[in-house]
Amino acid sequence: MANRVRPIAVSAADRHELERLHRAPSTPSGLSRRARAVLLMAQGMAGVDIAERVGYTVVQVSRLRRRFADHGVAGLQDRPRSGRPPTITARKRAQIVALTLKPPAAGLTHWSTRDLARQAGVSHGTVHRIWRAHALKPHQVSTFKFTTDPEAEAKIYDVVGLYLNPPTNAVVLSLDEKTQIQALSRTQPLLPLRPGLPARQTHDYRRNGLTSLYAALEVASGRVTGNCAAQHTGADFLGFMKRLARRYRGRHLHVVLDNSSTHSTPAVQAWLAEHPEIQFHFTPKGASWLNMVEAWFGILTRKSVRRASFETVRALVRHIDAYIAEWNSHPTPFVWTKDPATIIRKAVRRSR
Repeated sequence: MANRVRPIAVSAADRHELERLHRAPSTPSGLSRRARAVLLMAQGMAGVDIAERVGYTVVQVSRLRRRFADHGVAGLQDRPRSGRPPTITARKRAQIVALTLKPPAAGLTHWSTRDLARQAGVSHGTVHRIWRAHALKPHQVSTFKFTTDPEAEAKIYDVVGLYLNPPTNAVVLSLDEKTQIQALSRTQPLLPLRPGLPARQTHDYRRNGLTSLYAALEVASGRVTGNCAAQHTGADFLGFMKRLARRYRGRHLHVVLDNSSTHSTPAVQAWLAEHPEIQFHFTPKGASWLNMVEAWFGILTRKSVRRASFETVRALVRHIDAYIAEWNSHPTPFVWTKDPATIIRKAVRRSR
């Protein structure tokens, strides 16, 4: 005759608590397993079957039965682990956080884990864990910039209004120049990408000249009109504007641009007076990031210019022209999401 297992005695209150511990998503996994094992014991299931179902050994099931018999549900809680108890007190942790938020010693710009560890008398691993727990990253820094333009709010509403609600039967262009693009040539040929190895290039280079790129981003379609010039004078800018006027002949143009002195020379002002269908919209002073073409310049730098090597300025210009043609074969318009009020709260410094 097979051995029969006597079910353990579980009161109604203990059963309710065991079922809660087993089902609650916030219960630690180990405690949930132990609660389930005791519920199976209460049903009279054999220890070997409980062990197979819950993932314990038969010995562990037997120990768990004794723990519950001696201490009830409280006996199922995690027991203190062996080893040395933590020596970093809450006061010490608060001290390390406070030190992190203060300037470091003279000559340093920010704390490192080892510098702060020496100051606080703990290990650098302890400092690292405390920083991670409090989301402290002294090695990182972000930048910000306020505009002090007295007409900033009106200009922001004007420019962002063009992005969010462009005029009907008109073209909105975001225009700027990327100056001093260097034609750099590496002293050795680029080593191409290989499995397990990134592409590699020499650290040293030769400077072979500069060019400036005028670019106008069509906000609705994402298409770019570009032109490289040896200089970026008022005459060069006016020449580019005349090119845009020919390209969009018969269309009203709203041009977003920054406050460069080349954008408002007497020659440019006279030409605008002769072309009332073209209207300039200036970004606030110190807020050229509001110009959408700046995002495209960042893509150009990362994907086309930074890793290339050019023996001449002419080669650099051909390379940029090829990238613009490739971009325009499948242009991607940028979608503006920030409303003017949000930008003003973050970027405009008001006098107090």
